[in-house]
Parts: sequence; C-alpha cells; structure tokens
Amino acid sequence: MVKIIQITLLLPSAIFYSDICTLHPDKSLMQKGFLLVFILFFGAIAFAQQVELSPASKISVLTCGPGEILYTAFGHSAIRVQDPAQKIDVVYNYGVFDASGTQFYYEFSQGRMDYLLARNYFTDFLYEYKTEGRWVKEQELHIDLAERNALFLFLENNARPENRVYKYDYLLNNCATKIWDVQKEVFGDKLIYNEQYIDTTYTFRELMRHNLQTNSWGQFGIDLALGSAIDRKATPLEHMFLPKYVSKQLKSTKLNGQLLCPNETELISAVEQDSESNFFLTPLFWFVFVLIITILITYKDFKNNKRSRWFDFILFFVIGLHGLLIFYLWFLTDHIWTVNNFNILWLFPLNSFAAFFLLKKTPPNWLLKYLTFLLFLIVIMLVLWIFKLQSFSVLIIPLLLVLITRYLFLYNRFSFKQ
Repeated sequence: MVKIIQITLLLPSAIFYSDICTLHPDKSLMQKGFLLVFILFFGAIAFAQQVELSPASKISVLTCGPGEILYTAFGHSAIRVQDPAQKIDVVYNYGVFDASGTQFYYEFSQGRMDYLLARNYFTDFLYEYKTEGRWVKEQELHIDLAERNALFLFLENNARPENRVYKYDYLLNNCATKIWDVQKEVFGDKLIYNEQYIDTTYTFRELMRHNLQTNSWGQFGIDLALGSAIDRKATPLEHMFLPKYVSKQLKSTKLNGQLLCPNETELISAVEQDSESNFFLTPLFWFVFVLIITILITYKDFKNNKRSRWFDFILFFVIGLHGLLIFYLWFLTDHIWTVNNFNILWLFPLNSFAAFFLLKKTPPNWLLKYLTFLLFLIVIMLVLWIFKLQSFSVLIIPLLLVLITRYLFLYNRFSFKQ
C-alpha cells in the first residue's frame, strides 16, 4: 500500500531521470548515478511531506503467539498502521534479520547482531502467522490524529534504509522492547508508564523458562550458554522483552490521562498443537543413557582392574570442548549475557587437553592433583547453585553424576598406583 504510493510519487522523478539520460547520453555513469540518488532523495522527502493519515486511520500494536522454532518461542510484537482513505494497511516489524551471508553468523557469535525495521503488507504478515497456527491479537492505540501522524512519520523515517538497522539484544533491544521505545520517543512525558502492571517480577532466566519446556534442547542450550547475568530480577520495564508483557503494559499505560489501549481484539485464534514429544529425542533421555553407560563401564573397569582409556579420552575431550565454548562466549565476544557463566566449573576447558594424557597407559602423576581440583570445582558450582548465585539446568544432574563417578574411579586408580 505505502509502497504503491511511493512508486506513484516517485514515478515522475523516474521519468524525469530517464528523459535526462536520453537527452544527454554523453553524461558519465557516475554523474547519472549521483543524479538518480538526488532525485530519489527529494522524491522520498516529497513522500514524507505529502502522505498524511486521514481521520479514518488507526494505529495498533500486534502481539503474536509463540511458534515451534526456538527463535519464535517467545512470540512477537509489531505495529500496524491502517488508513482506508489512503489505502494503507501495513505492519512495521522490528524483528527482521538477514542471515543470507556468512558474515551474519560470525557477527551473531560475537554478539553483534544487526536487526532491522521492515515494512510489510498486513495481509502478508497475518497470513504467515495463520499458516503457522499462531494466535495474533490487536490493541488499538487511543491517540488523536496529530499523534497518529507523528507516530506514522516516525515509523516512516525509521524504515528508511539509512535508519532501519539497529543493534539487537535479545533482552534489552528487540522487536518487543522497540514498541515501548518508539512510543516513548514520539509521545515523550505525556506517556505515563504504570510499574504496577504486573504483580510478580521474575529473573530473566525464569522469564525465558516460562516459554520453554524444561526437558528441551532449546532450554538446556540457553541455560548452558547464558551466565549468571540473567539471574537477576528484571524490572517491570525489562519484562517487556517478552511480547506478552508489552501487551499487558499497554492496558495500563496512560496518554493524556486516558488509558492507551483499554481493549484487545483477537485476529487469529490459537491452533491446538500436538504437544507430545518423543522422549527418546530429549536431553534427559540421552543424559541418563550416558550415565548408565558410564556406570557400566566403570563397574567393569573396577571389576577387571583396568581402565577404558578410549572412554576417558572421549569424556574429557567432549567436556573440555564445551568448556572452551563457554570460555569463548564469556571472554572473547561482545555478549553481555554470557559473562560470569559458572557452567565452566564443571565443563572445564582444560579437560580437552588432559584427555590426551589419559590415552597413555601410564598417565603423568600430576593428573591425581588435577582430578582433586576437578572435584573441588564441582563442589564450588553446587554451592553457587544452592545460594542461587546462578541457576543451572536440572538436566545437568545426570551429567554431574557421570563426571563424579568417573573422577572418583580415576582418582582411586591413580592413588593406588602411586
């Protein structure tokens, strides 16, 4: 809709550019390029100046339900602008990223994700959620025409190529937090935020856990990768990194002394999803399976007075690799939520190097002290868990038992040999 209006307004400029190129074929490609940029720039300004919303216009906030893929598990928020008189019905979506290039994955791993504001047709936006079986609710903003035009102009300007990219943060600067930021930017102190819109506050980790199954790889991965920084209580405003809290907040926020969004309309109802999952594909099954294998191998080694060197190598090497990943996220990236991650105490990085010494028939003497140190680290980690300095996934309990079982066996065996 808006794109059609833009094309209509820029069409005379394009024709003018074409005429100049035809009448002056001797102009260089660079000169023509500068001319085109000049024409499009002023054409865009003309668009911003000429298109204004009519009294029949509406602006609303869309809240969308969670999806099955991990990055959709927390829902979504967007802003809808509709004006029948101008034939406008578009959605401003701050949750778009471009993963087409290899640079994106490097930047993502470094914690430097670029997201952008995209403008979509409302029908296309709604169709996507309908096909995914996700509910969509709409809350109309009770604002006057001048305020609607101010918000529309801000969104239009923000959607320009030079303005639409922003530095993404999954807890502080995402598609949901942008809803409040935009309103505050446009309406200023007239917008009165009510901190009492929720009765109970949670930590960031608790808020994420509310949206994921405990026995899932997604939840386990989040608990493993994110450090103690997310174990602090989020403020009521910070709760709005989740779309459902944006929706709750809108119902109690006031503008010019009036409630901003007293009502809510359901555009798409949620479709019942088959919640049954295959237990044999869950982390708990595989971690218990590894524990059983460890107990059986350790018992056999103890009974036969031998040591399965290949098993020790695999165990230590895999544990060490995961520790190196945590070290990388903590110390070598710009992520602010992966620091102070005490999972590194049981996923100790140096295990990946110690693994090669365990391949030897007669390992070095220092390994005995090293095993004592590893057991001590696990004790420290349990103390941190008990005193809630960091909340760990309960799914690591079988893995801790794996490590303790094997560490004690190796300590006993190396002590006996000395």
